[in-house]
Amino acid sequence: MDFTSQWVWINGLWVLFCLYWIVSAFKLKKTKKRESWDQRFRYVLPLVAAFYLFKPRAHYGWLGVRFIPASDAVAWIGVALAAAGVAIAIWARWHLGANWSGVVTLKEGHELIRSGPYRTMRHPIYTGILLAMLGTALTLGEVRGLLAVAIAWLSFYTKARREESLLTQEFGDRFAEHTKHTGMFLPRFT
Repeated sequence: MDFTSQWVWINGLWVLFCLYWIVSAFKLKKTKKRESWDQRFRYVLPLVAAFYLFKPRAHYGWLGVRFIPASDAVAWIGVALAAAGVAIAIWARWHLGANWSGVVTLKEGHELIRSGPYRTMRHPIYTGILLAMLGTALTLGEVRGLLAVAIAWLSFYTKARREESLLTQEFGDRFAEHTKHTGMFLPRFT
């Protein structure tokens, strides 16, 4: 089956995501504390590998085996999941505002954001990216897509734990209270 129109949508969603990230990166607070390059390398390298698995020529051997039958319906469900994921990530990034950083960082005047998706999740940007990757994997339909999602999840988990350690140091009991009412990647409604 030819999923050209679905791939146009998937690619367009990822371009939209990247453009929003680039534009919103111009309004950031100054950095107070940042992780080392060595610490960053531990989660960035796996993410690069995960995104590489979506490249057209990355379907070596068993990685190219389909995990779901090819169909227009499945591909469009994947597009819908990718769109939802990009929307969640952008919504979360908008709520973080000038506190955002691609690196585990504390900003000068850093705020503990508890609005928007942060009311129920501590890391909704990662949730959105993972959902978008899952949608992309579903549209692709090959094992390599699922492997990419698993690698990205592990990478984001590693980064999230480091972020939470820094936020605990900065906000103490306020952040501890926030964790009681929110899920790490999935919403918690309490």
